[in-house]
Amino acid sequence: MSIEAANTECLERIQESDAVWIDIHKASDIVPDLRGKKLLHAGPPVVWEDMCGPMRGAIIGASIFEGWAKDKDEALSLAESGQIEFGSAHEHESIGPMAGVISPSMYVHVVRNQKYNIETYSPIFEGMGKVLRHGAYDETVIERLSWINTELADLLKKSVRRAGGIDIKNLIAQAIQMGDEVHNRQRASNLLYLSALYPHMVHEASPAVVAKTAQFIVDSEQFVLNSIMASCKAMLMAGNNIEKSTIVTTIARNGFETGIQVSGLGSEWFKAPAPDIKGVYFPGYSATDGNKDIGDSAITETIGLGSCAMAGAPTVIKVVGGTPRMAIETTLKLYEITAAEHDTFRIPALNFRGVPFGFDIRKVVETGVCPVINTGISHKAGGIGQIGAGLTEVPIDCFIHAVRSFAKKY
Repeated sequence: MSIEAANTECLERIQESDAVWIDIHKASDIVPDLRGKKLLHAGPPVVWEDMCGPMRGAIIGASIFEGWAKDKDEALSLAESGQIEFGSAHEHESIGPMAGVISPSMYVHVVRNQKYNIETYSPIFEGMGKVLRHGAYDETVIERLSWINTELADLLKKSVRRAGGIDIKNLIAQAIQMGDEVHNRQRASNLLYLSALYPHMVHEASPAVVAKTAQFIVDSEQFVLNSIMASCKAMLMAGNNIEKSTIVTTIARNGFETGIQVSGLGSEWFKAPAPDIKGVYFPGYSATDGNKDIGDSAITETIGLGSCAMAGAPTVIKVVGGTPRMAIETTLKLYEITAAEHDTFRIPALNFRGVPFGFDIRKVVETGVCPVINTGISHKAGGIGQIGAGLTEVPIDCFIHAVRSFAKKY
């Protein structure tokens, strides 16, 4: 099989895939190999000694939430002594925003690619501001996590089961038509999500619980993001392990390194130091406070969303910085390094052209153009939380390493 034929097969499998949110489950009951004192994190595998401040903060919070530690000092002692096992969420069919930490007692979305019988998992969105995913772990964070993983999880589980599942791929396609790029702007997708869920929520809980949950989803603005991330992964996994394919099927960051995985190169990570982020900071903070790029949410760019779809979402620029013209230019530039245009995800502002889809490691190295990522910014110290949002790029060294490995293998 030629490289071109392999890439065609990879991209066809991804585009043929569906992604339906079908359930909510306790992580330890469904996520592969998540047992005992084990925590999953965003990005490629990383050891405690190399973890950044936000990831360490999230691990402290998760340890307290699980009851393994009563405070920061006990949690640090556990982590430093090696009593907690760490794993990359991606290597457990899972995905998490920012620090990405998933612990055994957390409840997760179950998303199914029904076409290829693939399941993926993501935690429930925590809301905005000071949250675990940005490294915060004070009492308010733990209290909110407790509510999310009891009352909220129970209502979501009952409601999505009653709905017979919610088609997230279709939701994404609609939201792009309505001005979302679905990585940093989910105004439309969040409301589509709530409108699909609400008629079933009212049958499954008291008016007070339904009202509290609906308000939390609306106030969170990005509540749907975790379901979208798991859906992107479920579809992309269908394109894995196609011999001779040069298509990127994973982009992920852990705040220390950025890594990619390539269809024709199996589960190997190709890594480079995580880049800085240029963005818009909350009052009182600046670039000197920001952590380097972190999180699994670049899985959206991997399938052609986020920065790839910015041309149809100019208002996202208010969040990440820049101009509406830059949003269009960013999308147009990314067509140069992708192998196709997505059949389903189309941009009205570009005459319904499909989003740029399928980053090709050869094209990145040949052109020097790197995938752009829309992202949030965490404070580099654990315990503080989000301080802004912005834009960054996947380091070209990731692609250079991958091309060299590809050449050696094939």
